[in-house]
Amino acid sequence: MSTAELILSIASKAKAASSKVAKLDGAIKNKALLRMAGEIEKKSGLLKKENGKDIRAAEKKGMKKAMLDRLTLSDKVIKAMAHGLREVASLPDPVGEVTGMWKRPNGLVVGRMRIPIGVIGIIYESRPNVTADAAGLCLKSGNAVILRGGSEAINSNMAIADVLSSACRSTGVPQDAIQVVPTVEREAVVEMLRLEEYIDLIIPRGGEGLIRFVVENSKIPVIKHYKGVCHVFVDESSGMDMAVNIAYNAKVQRPGVCNAMETLLVHRDIAKKFLPLIHKKYIEAGVELRGCPETRKILKGVKEAKEEDWFAEFLDLILAVRVVKDMDEAIKHIERYGSLHTESIVTRDYANAKRFLTEVNSSTVLVNASTRFSDGFELGLGAEIGISTTKIHAFGPMGLKELTTQKFIVYGDGQVRG
Repeated sequence: MSTAELILSIASKAKAASSKVAKLDGAIKNKALLRMAGEIEKKSGLLKKENGKDIRAAEKKGMKKAMLDRLTLSDKVIKAMAHGLREVASLPDPVGEVTGMWKRPNGLVVGRMRIPIGVIGIIYESRPNVTADAAGLCLKSGNAVILRGGSEAINSNMAIADVLSSACRSTGVPQDAIQVVPTVEREAVVEMLRLEEYIDLIIPRGGEGLIRFVVENSKIPVIKHYKGVCHVFVDESSGMDMAVNIAYNAKVQRPGVCNAMETLLVHRDIAKKFLPLIHKKYIEAGVELRGCPETRKILKGVKEAKEEDWFAEFLDLILAVRVVKDMDEAIKHIERYGSLHTESIVTRDYANAKRFLTEVNSSTVLVNASTRFSDGFELGLGAEIGISTTKIHAFGPMGLKELTTQKFIVYGDGQVRG
């Protein structure tokens, strides 16, 4: 079977399964999700064994430490995968939810009802935990899903998919509701992107290169997130301890993910006091700073920030730092260099906090919290299918409701239009 024939077969089965999944009772979906979670934990040894094959191959290719972190199925990650599935099971089922009803002068009662999107294609890199997150969210929202992971995680993804599919079959969920593309051929992605008759939505997760490739080649609507250039602005009213803790966590806790801070903006009035404090902690963590001229006057020996550094998603222990004269300059910097992902302000001034929330146009805006909270699980969505920086349909972390659409429903009593 050729790659084109393989992908067409997978898509055809997903299309057929989607109509069945859309009709599943919520109790059946929840039972399947709980069984999936239990099997993930039960088969953790197998999953780590298969993941080990991917890790060893990646190490031989010289994969960076931050990327290896994304690839690794540790006990903590496996536990989080299972917990995420249980969280999704505990959430209200969005399918069939009626959002608002109103009565027209002619007596018609109009409302909107949530329905599944249909077949969702997920194209992603590195993180095998996406396989479980995406499968769980798509199942609960009544969609069939086709998962195409990167070549670096093929063994991990196939193992997770086998565990999930087995759990689904045992609970009455169509076996083709969750499918993983079993080939690493790039042609498989191209073929997926052509099948607009079978696949209703494409969600890419990975580096900017992958996402731009998908957008440029897809005949199917794409929800995209090119990169996460996230900022923390330390306001002049910030408490030092809180500002240091947030700025440290946002960069260091997990630097290789899209919601890690990439640029630190510091108000001029507190820069001389704050920057030496955070610099000391960054040095201990191995963070390389690239600063503006004013930053370099305060912190001797810091590397000069180039124009491209303000646009960069480093995904590493590298941070751009700029001293700004006020909030106006901070917001203008975010508008110019940001990617509509996540921004945070550290402040004790209520008016400044409110203004930042109102004027910063990114998909997630925080006050006095790390950018690392821009995450579906952390925001109470159970898990997320990805973070959209496109305002059409969904904006920000995408949970269950973002994987549905709405149709109009109308109750009449014999009305005809004159």
